[in-house]
Amino acid sequence: MDFQTPAWVHEAVFYQIFPDRFASSPAVEKPGNLEAWEAAPTPYGFKGGDLLGIVEHLDYLQDLGITAIYLNPIFQSASNHRYHTHDYFRVDPLLGGDAAFRRLLDEAHRRGMRIILDGVFNHASRGFFQFHHILEVGAQSPYLDWFVIKGFPLNAYEGTPNYKCWWNLPALPEFNHANPQVQRFIFDVARYWLEQGIDGWRLDVPFCVTEPGFWARFREVVKAANPEAYITGEIPEAADPWLQGDQFDGVMNYLLTYACWGFFGGEHLRRDLVGHWYQHGPEFFVNDAAGFAEKITHLLERYPRPAVLAQLNLLDSHDTARFLSLVGGERARLRLAVLFLMTYPGAPCVYYGDEIGLEGGQDPDCRRAFPWDERRWDQDLRAWYRTCIGLRRAHPALRTGTFTVLHAQGDVLIYARQSGADAAVIILNRSSQTLHLDVEVGAGLPEASRWRDALGAGTAQVTQGHLHGLSLGPLSGAVLLPA
Repeated sequence: MDFQTPAWVHEAVFYQIFPDRFASSPAVEKPGNLEAWEAAPTPYGFKGGDLLGIVEHLDYLQDLGITAIYLNPIFQSASNHRYHTHDYFRVDPLLGGDAAFRRLLDEAHRRGMRIILDGVFNHASRGFFQFHHILEVGAQSPYLDWFVIKGFPLNAYEGTPNYKCWWNLPALPEFNHANPQVQRFIFDVARYWLEQGIDGWRLDVPFCVTEPGFWARFREVVKAANPEAYITGEIPEAADPWLQGDQFDGVMNYLLTYACWGFFGGEHLRRDLVGHWYQHGPEFFVNDAAGFAEKITHLLERYPRPAVLAQLNLLDSHDTARFLSLVGGERARLRLAVLFLMTYPGAPCVYYGDEIGLEGGQDPDCRRAFPWDERRWDQDLRAWYRTCIGLRRAHPALRTGTFTVLHAQGDVLIYARQSGADAAVIILNRSSQTLHLDVEVGAGLPEASRWRDALGAGTAQVTQGHLHGLSLGPLSGAVLLPA
């Protein structure tokens, strides 16, 4: 099989935006009863963020170095997260409607930035027309077999749901994907928004859709509409079945996320905030450089190379506690993890606000509103993100080059990236001690070569198979480039 993934994804730096919480534009009129922007988020409250607010802050994202945006759901819905879809063909009026989305697409594309949307195709909502029709009409509804109904009247609000729904939540009736009409509807949605100009789909809980061949047909529809469209899926565990070339281009690389939580968090990792995520990949929660190196190398080897380059690599998301909170608020650990993320194969994704030090526990606390008062920002942290992103974008080796571990012991990890004549050596010192570099790298680096740290720590050289001559402070890193 000729498995190819979009080349633009291999080069991309993503930014994930939860639309209700990123920015609110005065140009989008809204009803009242909104939560205060600065107040703690609640499960049902709306802050009033919208798509024109994103447009008005594209300069901010471009300055950060972002080249692609992943939007949590934007279609009409009665939930602040919009995973309860009412109308798949209409952008939620609270977000500014279709016109606001058209403007966002045009403005982003004018800047060379891509937009991917969240596709919630496992389940709909009680307000989705076909399900609402069943609620109103009952057993005589022509749409009865769009869902799996087990009895009447429907227990849509009280009692045990008597229809198939996601996690047994009555607000989320699951589609009957065996129904050809349901399949055509979902494929039509996918095609329609690609024809409107989106650059791909992030698929919500695709592992819950078990109809044979469904995602292969979905891929055919998407790639026919736009061969360069990106398909990535939310898979919290090993993703081999979806990454063989006939379904997804990549996945949200949560196994990498767990490894980053374990290694960079170390003894400071807050297991109470990790919560249920631990059960999805307990073996990836490693607390030493050797174990971490083994896990991250394994992830590069277990999937086909085209999928590796199209993985959506993340430290956190709207479904997890924020990384900074997970590591007990220790910014140095976040900085080190960001340096790793930006120098590892695959497409890095920044969750909105992480770059200015936004914290948050489990949902809904991880979905706080972005504070646009710059006095509340960690400006040094944001500058660090800009630097790390800038290095990635400046060096092909950091995007699509080979990945070779040179040293992994205790708290120190050293690896090389190379693409043709472009090369870099990354050093991560997770320890609380200053590292006086002197490690054996054998033939991994050219003998008598000299290297300078792009982050300003000085220079190093290779002598008799040893990399030496550089000192790194506690919880710090270096990106060595040929001197």
